Amino acid sequence: MSQEHTFASPGPAGLAALAVACFGFGAIFLGLVKPGGYPILAAWLVGGGIVQIVVAIMELKDKNLTGGNVFLFFCAFFMFAAALSLMSKFLLLVGAGAFIPKEAAAASAAAVITWFPKPDPYVEGWCWMAGAAFLTAVTPAYAKSTSLLFLLVILVDICLWLIVGMDTGWYADPATWKPMVGYMLIFCGWIGIYLAGATVCNTAYGKSIYYVPKPLVK
Repeated sequence: MSQEHTFASPGPAGLAALAVACFGFGAIFLGLVKPGGYPILAAWLVGGGIVQIVVAIMELKDKNLTGGNVFLFFCAFFMFAAALSLMSKFLLLVGAGAFIPKEAAAASAAAVITWFPKPDPYVEGWCWMAGAAFLTAVTPAYAKSTSLLFLLVILVDICLWLIVGMDTGWYADPATWKPMVGYMLIFCGWIGIYLAGATVCNTAYGKSIYYVPKPLVK
């Protein structure tokens, strides 16, 4: 007799993909990754985007309005749009001669292509304003999930609003707040990894192997 299988929750994979983005961007904000690493991070973000779009579709199919929509937003903007943004910035820097050794540039003025525009982050500040507002607006829905996931979403909210301030130049001096955003993103990544492991292991054993806090709101 054939055995019928149904889809299990892809949420743990989605959280792991989010951790990839958090670790990668955290390293950038901490100054541990220079612009030369942008294309490599972009490649990893594309992989994460593929995971998260699958998660979003399956969660929406299972009537999970909150998780499905948030993962759909994450895959579009944390992953695919961010990957394209990193590649655009990298190519603009290449065109502007940012990676040409100073000696070579001094030896020949033609070595630097000056007509390429310099990367301008301000437009991303406006775009992230919409993203930060969306995630903040849906954050109360996560109070009905485990309080650890609720904390993760709150921290991502804070990071996004700080990025809005830095990218628009309205507030949040980058020299002060970039490292703080970097550390918060990496912390968020570890929360995502822990929750992914907890979901898989607790489900596999049918009991609490990893401690998961209760929701703030029942």
